[in-house]
Parts: sequence; C-alpha cells; structure tokens
Amino acid sequence: MVSRVIPVDPFDLVLFGATGDLAQRKILPGLYHRFEVGQMPEEARIVATGRREMDDATFRDHVRSAMKEFAPEVKAEVLGRFLERVEYVAVDARGDYGWCRLAGSLRPDVVRAFYLSVGPSLFQGIAQRLHDHGLATPDSRIVVEKPFGHDLASARALNEGLRTSFEEHQIYRIDHYLGKETVQNLMALRFANSLFEPLWNATHIDHVQITVAETVGIEGREAYYDQSGAMRDMVQNHLVQLLCLIAMEPPSKFAPNAVRDEKVKVIEALDPVEPGDIARGQYRPERGDDGYLDHVGNPDSRTESFIALKVRVANWRWAGVPFYLRTGKRLRARESEIAVVFRDPPHTIFPNVGHLRGNILVIRLQPDEGITLSTTIKDPGPGGFRLADVSLDMSFAEALGADARAQDAYERLVMDVIRGDQTLFMRGDEVEAAWAWVDPVIKGWEDGRDRPSPYDQGSSGPEEALMLMHRDGRRWRQIGG
Repeated sequence: MVSRVIPVDPFDLVLFGATGDLAQRKILPGLYHRFEVGQMPEEARIVATGRREMDDATFRDHVRSAMKEFAPEVKAEVLGRFLERVEYVAVDARGDYGWCRLAGSLRPDVVRAFYLSVGPSLFQGIAQRLHDHGLATPDSRIVVEKPFGHDLASARALNEGLRTSFEEHQIYRIDHYLGKETVQNLMALRFANSLFEPLWNATHIDHVQITVAETVGIEGREAYYDQSGAMRDMVQNHLVQLLCLIAMEPPSKFAPNAVRDEKVKVIEALDPVEPGDIARGQYRPERGDDGYLDHVGNPDSRTESFIALKVRVANWRWAGVPFYLRTGKRLRARESEIAVVFRDPPHTIFPNVGHLRGNILVIRLQPDEGITLSTTIKDPGPGGFRLADVSLDMSFAEALGADARAQDAYERLVMDVIRGDQTLFMRGDEVEAAWAWVDPVIKGWEDGRDRPSPYDQGSSGPEEALMLMHRDGRRWRQIGG
C-alpha cells in the first residue's frame, strides 16, 4: 500500500503558544514530518510567537531539543532545512506589543493560518487583535483547541466572540480524535463498501460500545481537571464525535457541511440521559500511589475521573439500540476502541452447539490502529463438528509495511486547515448542540449530593459501570483484553 502525498499551497502559519507543550510535542513535529515527505512546500513559513523575547536562532534551538525528545527519528539535514522556514516574534496576547512586527512578518499573497495553542481564555482576545491589526484577511483561517467552552453559555459566548473577527468558514475547532486514521476509515468502511451499510441499523445491531481508557492519572492537570471532569473533558467532545460517526446518516456528498449537518442531527436526536443510566467514579489510593482526591488536594471533590453512560439515539435507524460510552483515568490499559456488536443468530442448525454469539466489528483507535471483525468458523480437524471464534484482523502497521510511519492526527489536521477543508473540524452549532445535551446531566450532579464511587487503579472502573451493562444482559468488552 503506497501513500500518495499531495503538496499544499505555500502558506504562513502563525503559531501562538509556540513554546508550550502541545506545540513542542505535536504541532511542530507534525509540520516537520509534512515537510520531510514533501507536502509542506519549501515556500511555506512558520511564525512562532510567545511572550518571551528571543531571537530566531534561540527558538530554533528549542525546537531541536523538542525534536530529540518527541521525534527522535528526524533527519538532521531535513530538520536544518525545515528550521530555515521558522522564525520567532514576541507578542503580548493580552496587549498590543508585537502585533505590528507580526503583521510585517506575513506575506500578503499566501494563505494565512493562525493556530491558537493557548488557553481558551485567550481565544477571543487574540482573534480580536488579529482583526484590529489587519492580520485577518479574507483567506485567513484560525484554529482553536479544546476545551471550547465550559458549558453551553460559555460556548455560545466564545462562538459569538470569534465570529466578530472571523467568518464561520474560517474557524477550525480542532478535535484530534477526528484526525486519527481509523476514525476516518470508519467513514470509508460505512460509505465506500456495500457490505456494512445495509446492516447498519437496529434490525442487525444489538448495541455499540465506545471506550477511551487511560492508564495515567490527572497529574499536571489537577486544577483544570477538577473543574472539568471526564464528562466535560472527554464525553462532550471526543466520545460524542465518535458516536456521531457511528450513528450518522450517509451524507449527500463528502463535503464539510454535508458531513457536519448529519453529525448535528445525531446530537440533536440524543435522548436525555436518565440518572440510572450513568456511573461515575474516582480512582482511590493504591499501594502507595495517591488517589484522585490526593492529586487535587480536595477531599470533598465530587468531580469524576471515570464515567460510563447509556445513550439512546431517538431516530428510525437506531430505535432500541443502546450506545454505551465509558472513559476514565488510571484504568487497566491505555485503549480506545469502538465495538459494533451485531445481533446473535436467531437459530442454530448445528447439533451439540450452544448459543451462537453475534459478530463484533471493532475499530481500534489506540494503541494499535486497525479494524477487526469477529466471525464464527468450523474448528479445523476431524472428530466432530466444532465451532470457533476467530478475527479477521487488519493492523495498519502491517498493512502499510514495517517501514511505514503512522501519520499523527495533527499532521493531517493542520494540512486540512491549509487546504481549507473543514470536514474533520467541529462547526459552531455542533459544539453548542453537544453542550446542550451535556449540561443538564452535569447540573443534576451539581444539584445533588451523590459522590462518584471509588474504584481501584488498574481496574475497569467502579462496580456501578459493570451493573450498567449487566442489568441489560450485556457485558463490557475487557479493557486490555
């Protein structure tokens, strides 16, 4: 399998927060890799900004150090040519210092992209200054990271603030999950093959499980996480986006608004979550490791580090099919997957064979991206007719070859920004619809007195999450199994 690289047009990318962790860990290495394979043209330029004063050479040394840590496979000669396209401008994101110099660094005849790798409190102010100083041209794009709001009211205010300086078609709300190869292959699997789409409905599918499990805790993010929790940090954006791609109707064409129109319809069709369909948890201290309450330094915190919920999509296609979502910290394994569980065969013709289980289509997002389909076959060999479950497995690492490097989600998404392709980015009404669905659930917790249930580190979460499935006669797929 050969990957075809299509170069983008020359561009100026202004990277706010260029000395921060995300820029050093993901964005700059991603741009280097696109330069290495020839997708980022020689004429492209990266203008890094930050609060500190430093010259171009000093900043380039910072990038070299980051590359050694986060992209050790870089080639010195290529990195040298890449860094020739990087310059640094000190800019005060909260004031007027540096903006005139930044304006003088940009070319008038190329695409401009402004990547805001900064806290959300700076989004609106930076957008306004870009507009006031004449940097926001009609062909400019602005990229904002999550969290996009803390609730529906703040998301609306942020949308309105950005739209005073940029048109909606210029705003790119990034969710790196949508840039993963397997997530995009989910759309190809559904809409480019005649095999699955006729079966993609309540007649043939029993339920869907979406799992995003992490082994790490909240260390280093305590202040942010205790104000957000798993519902705001993961469910409102990442998991809802995955649910949309599973449940959406076929768009009329593969175009940004056509795809996002169908995703919005899914979110608007979500039933309110019943209190009995939610399980929340906090990881407890274990064998000398601090628990969640120790990490946040607040013994009274009722913020969840784990959540599982049962979701219903109220439309014709999915009537009666539950979607089970779960995500959490300090779980058994680092794993993200979508499992589409088909209904069991209604009848077995084979003697001495018990109940036959339905096929399961598993889309693995991490750590090993790929797709598997469980099937039932005859167990080879003489001595009677026995059945066995086997998987048809496609690992992207194997399919692309041992020497192929998996493309990071940020590489793809930044190039989509330059191309002006918003298909894999969230639209304003999409973000607001997700918050409108999530807000009542969070308000119910804040008005009540229930605390999240403690769970063991290295487990699959609290017992209540297991019961959420057991009472429906179903079981979660094993994490790390």
